[in-house]
Amino acid sequence: MRRRTGTCASAACRHRHDDPSVTSTTGGTSSAAKRSLSMELNCERHGAGPPLLLVHGLGGSVRSWDGILPMLAREREVILVDLPGHGGSPALSGRQTIAAYADALEHFIDRNGLADIDTVGSSVGARLVLELARRGIGGHTVAYDPGGFWRGWETAWFRSTLAASVRLVRLLRQRIPALSHSRAARAVLLAQLSAKPGALDPLLVQNELTAIAETDVFDAMLRELARGPLQEGTATPPGRVTIGWGRQDRLLLPRQAERAQAAFPTARLHWFERCGHFPQWDRPKEAAEVILKTITR
Repeated sequence: MRRRTGTCASAACRHRHDDPSVTSTTGGTSSAAKRSLSMELNCERHGAGPPLLLVHGLGGSVRSWDGILPMLAREREVILVDLPGHGGSPALSGRQTIAAYADALEHFIDRNGLADIDTVGSSVGARLVLELARRGIGGHTVAYDPGGFWRGWETAWFRSTLAASVRLVRLLRQRIPALSHSRAARAVLLAQLSAKPGALDPLLVQNELTAIAETDVFDAMLRELARGPLQEGTATPPGRVTIGWGRQDRLLLPRQAERAQAAFPTARLHWFERCGHFPQWDRPKEAAEVILKTITR
């Protein structure tokens, strides 16, 4: 698998092949809040073919997709992006709202000439790619366990349980490398997010827990998600839409999947059996296959 890095320009991405440690960047902004156009989003490019954009969840990073990246990069040019305030991307000024993050992604797509790019998202990233589809942006869309479809007590459950988990991860920050290599520790720390946490790859767990602990905008974005508007839908997305949900999702309960499909009535709903909140963790081969089936023209 080839990894290509460089600096993204306003119309297209130019690539450098000299230093594989360099990560490409491009601008992103919230037009609604009139944020500076100089704000950059960190991104990586892998593989070759029609472009495919992957958007991680709250507290994640470009490394959140490592489990399925090789399978996707054999077929497509995969563009991984760090959301504002995550990974290598600086934070947006002001409120950390879904609208502001969607604006940043919209600008990223527009600035790099990716108008018809297919998009895939996970959790918050899934909500963001659905929001882009609602706006008529991009091509085909795959959304795994998207947020924004909770109701009543489910909202408090989402916020309180996730906040408690993040506090624990921060307290254990210095021990994350060791804990990630303990099957028992993985089972305890990730029981809310995975149907089989003990079986997860230790390096994937270490990268994810470290990213969560180091995401300074986590609390602010979690607050906005819980207090902000629910996700709106559309009957006329720009391409095919697949909404995937883990049957054992203990964070965003499976009952929310039908609401997501109702908001996007042309969407196909795919259930992942023996799977928690992240299909790319628990069912990586199936998760990659669902993506490729959706986006293959």
